[in-house]
Amino acid sequence: MNIKTFILAAFLLLSASQLSACSAVGMAAGAGAAVGIASQQEGGISAAASDVRIKAMIADKWFKYKVDTFSKLSTTVDQGRVLITGVVQSPDDRVEAVRLAWQVDGVKQVINEIRVADSEGVPGFVRDTWITTRLRTALTFDKEVAAINYTIDTVQGTVYLMGVARNQAELDRVIETARGISNVKQVISYVKPLGEPVQGQEGQPWLQP
Repeated sequence: MNIKTFILAAFLLLSASQLSACSAVGMAAGAGAAVGIASQQEGGISAAASDVRIKAMIADKWFKYKVDTFSKLSTTVDQGRVLITGVVQSPDDRVEAVRLAWQVDGVKQVINEIRVADSEGVPGFVRDTWITTRLRTALTFDKEVAAINYTIDTVQGTVYLMGVARNQAELDRVIETARGISNVKQVISYVKPLGEPVQGQEGQPWLQP
């Protein structure tokens, strides 16, 4: 990797961290963590930088469309694959969120897991955050799992996994760990096998309920 690529990646990663962190310490920690993860994930730092750009551009399009409409949605981007989770209030909003995501250059696949329903408020948010944190901790301390290769989103008790699995045994272990956590209703995996190409719009996601 040349120095220009590294500088660009670091800039994009730092910019993304500014969207979710308010303090200088928070921004620095977020960027550092992102660079550390990117260097070890499949695709390397340049792919991670592209994913950060895609995530930021989708957020920008949603913000410009209508600030409050997509406030309860979140995105996970992995090698151009975009997983959208969260809650909107109408079917039309669900369609529009996906349509806007497809407008961003570099998007290869959009996995739509948006729910049309009332949110569960603060108690639901706290529960989902607890599930995600507990699963992340369990995977981090599991020597049989490369936890850094997985991203986790929890929405209304459903755990969504994305990333890269070194082998099927590892993925099965991750899924079983998630299923064993209290208040988890379902585990849906969009994790792809190591070395498998990223599928485009016409492809089907790697789905293992």
